Amino acid sequence: MFQVPLITLLSIGVLWKGFDLARAPHDRVLRFLVAALLMLLGGEVLSLPEVNGAIDSVTTAGVGKVAFNAIYASGLCALILFFGISLRGKDASYLRRLRINIGLLGGVLIALTISMITTPQAIRDHSLSSPHLAEPSIASFYIIGNVYFVYGYLTSALWALHYGQAASRYLAIGLLSMALGLFGLTISAVNRTILVFLRINEPGSHESFNTVNWSISNWAMGATLIGICYSAFVQLVTRLRSIAHHRRMHQDLTPLWTVLTSAYPELVLNQAPTDSKWHRFRRRPTHEQRFYRRLIECRDGLVRLSPYLTRVAPDADLASTPSDRLARHITEALALKPPIESPYTELSAARVASPTSNDLGADARELISISHALRERKS
Repeated sequence: MFQVPLITLLSIGVLWKGFDLARAPHDRVLRFLVAALLMLLGGEVLSLPEVNGAIDSVTTAGVGKVAFNAIYASGLCALILFFGISLRGKDASYLRRLRINIGLLGGVLIALTISMITTPQAIRDHSLSSPHLAEPSIASFYIIGNVYFVYGYLTSALWALHYGQAASRYLAIGLLSMALGLFGLTISAVNRTILVFLRINEPGSHESFNTVNWSISNWAMGATLIGICYSAFVQLVTRLRSIAHHRRMHQDLTPLWTVLTSAYPELVLNQAPTDSKWHRFRRRPTHEQRFYRRLIECRDGLVRLSPYLTRVAPDADLASTPSDRLARHITEALALKPPIESPYTELSAARVASPTSNDLGADARELISISHALRERKS
């Protein structure tokens, strides 16, 4: 019921986070997230009967089932590790969690492969409605697979619940919805395990139980989808607002930045040229990075100009001078500054436009206020 929407959503997630990973390939958390999205997408595609049947037709019966379980279980493992390593902690804790989950996944995949290999080829296209569930290899295949799914869903749900309780209100809604859906999927996996035992001696029995379980699975997947969509939407809106905010502040600093870098062109933090388009793409600064770079260049420029500011305003407290008056002093200091400064001239720097607090936002507001005053003087 939800396979096509889920495949579409996971595809968008792979492209979105894959783009971020291309720019930050050493981000360990992002690597696990992209791996989880990619493998869960692969698992959903392999779960389609047409795809599963096509794999069996070009290989041998049962390969499609093993491939689906292997890829989907690997996706759940990567999701667990993504949640787990997102917590700040010691590397030893990360390595221990990594070894445990990789070892558990490896044991499950080996067991599933052995179960399929030991199943007679004629009945490898089995399902939960198969009359051959009494076969130990078939029963073990479903029991082992669903027990791991219980572990994967339940662990991911607990992590989502943990992060949801600590997240902002809007992001918490998505994470809690996702946790609710994952708890529902846990219940459906437990019910499938129970169904295997019920049908070992009575193949095809308890159909009403199976129908109810499919309904639980569909509703749980729907809740998970809603949570994922809502969380992604909140992140997207937050990202767009951040881009717009930093882009606006970057532009607001332009008048101040222009006059200071015209006087001190060496202040501009240019990147080393590279011939690789891929490296240029990876190293292209974000809007946030462009703003912070401009802020640093403006602050460095004021430090360089401060000796001349003290000359044009010897009695002024440059650290707390109002922006409009400081803009006038900057214009006068730039006129006083010689085109080429002698390297032997001793210049003492002074504090200029000190923010009221130590945070970066306060510093940005101070410099933007000066920049606005300079623009008004020119207009």
